[in-house]
Amino acid sequence: MAFTVALIGRPNVGKSTLFNRLVGQKLALVDDRPGVTRDRRVHAARLQDLRFNVVDTAGLEKGEASSLAGRMRAQTRQAIESADVLLFLFDAKIGLTPADMEFAALIRKSGKPVVLVANKAEGRALPAGFYEAWQSGFGEPCAISAEHGLGLADLRDAVAQAVGEERLRAQGRVEEEERRAGQETALIGEDIISADKAELEENEESEEEEPAYDTGKPLRIAIIGRPNAGKSTLINTLLGEERLLTGPEAGLTRDSISVDWQWRGRKVKLFDTAGLRRKARISEKLEKLSVAETLRAIRFAEAVIIVIDATAPFEKQDLQIVDLVVREGRAPVIAFNKWDKIENRQQILAGFYEQCARLLPQISGVRAVPVSGAYGQGLEKLMENVEFVHKIWNRRLPTGRLNRWLAGLTANHPPPAVAGRRLKVKYITQVKMRPPGFMLSCSRPDAMPHSYLRYIVNRLRKDFDMPGVPVRLALKKAENPFAGRARKH
Repeated sequence: MAFTVALIGRPNVGKSTLFNRLVGQKLALVDDRPGVTRDRRVHAARLQDLRFNVVDTAGLEKGEASSLAGRMRAQTRQAIESADVLLFLFDAKIGLTPADMEFAALIRKSGKPVVLVANKAEGRALPAGFYEAWQSGFGEPCAISAEHGLGLADLRDAVAQAVGEERLRAQGRVEEEERRAGQETALIGEDIISADKAELEENEESEEEEPAYDTGKPLRIAIIGRPNAGKSTLINTLLGEERLLTGPEAGLTRDSISVDWQWRGRKVKLFDTAGLRRKARISEKLEKLSVAETLRAIRFAEAVIIVIDATAPFEKQDLQIVDLVVREGRAPVIAFNKWDKIENRQQILAGFYEQCARLLPQISGVRAVPVSGAYGQGLEKLMENVEFVHKIWNRRLPTGRLNRWLAGLTANHPPPAVAGRRLKVKYITQVKMRPPGFMLSCSRPDAMPHSYLRYIVNRLRKDFDMPGVPVRLALKKAENPFAGRARKH
């Protein structure tokens, strides 16, 4: 079993920079201003031959328990309790400050093994603040530079000594067994591509049978919406713990935090994201980075829960967020959050459904569920709808069944004539899943009216029971089998 290492320290000592260095990716947001990190983030890490889970935490700030600083401090304390080893970072150029000494007292009470890390120790000569660290009582500090990757070999030895050789040997045996069994972790998004290929190959062998939906595969769900719509509260209620930082302040979440969960025995990875505001209102560099993280989470998710504040629904930004999810080709579900604050619920909900049909024609039949993230109302129904649209998102229809349907469709409603010439539709086949994508062969693709293509897409959704998911339809010019025959003759 892998051990857990928590990065502890006051704001702006380089915890997120070291986190990115250990993970090997730029996952945590890094900025010059202090206090960028608020939620704790957990990810698999590597330090030379060591494999472990690393936890990035917020800096310890003074404040009442109900304040933002107090809630951030509570998140840090939870990280300390769950960790096996603590890396206590301080700025080697500044030395130990009174805030560092308060942190040292908190860490000492935990009784966990501690590695004192002097970050920002670039150059040959050690800064004067390096030698001041002895007064903390944690032994000799390990001088590193997280930004430049210096001193990591010494850090590896210090972590190994804190963990213990016996535990490292036991972990090495487990990793060797997994390596022999050929168990390798897929890269982000790689499982989506491989699943497409596997289902395509399976469908080639059986053209008349629809592949069964596999509930054993993990489900990736991104939670997105405007700021202060209740995304983090919704995830905390699903998990049954205060895993993410919440509060009345808008824009608390900055990083896209992934959390592992199980729903009815199925593995689920939830992505909490920063709120998306109108582009004209985004001016700060930090918010631009947060929005980029949110967009990245949408691209790597399979299903997306779009959280809309039921007290102020269907603002322009809400509609743009839904359109963004549709253009990315994810499986969307709308959650009308804060439903506990709504009166005349039946009447209001009927109006919401009517607005969904009128304002979101590009995703006809989108699933929408009223929920209360604070009180846990409607969450089971929400997850059932997520699984429903995810099942449709993974469907592949047999080619024979599609072409029998197309023959009846064109017989009852043929494509219109353009410039006095009739358009001929040859055949249709599904070329892609996740989302469903179809190729339509016709005589003149450039002349096909968009209204007729919308008609085909809407009939596909209706006749094959595919509501609420993006459907792609591409055109291909039919090849003339007699082309070139006269020239040969």
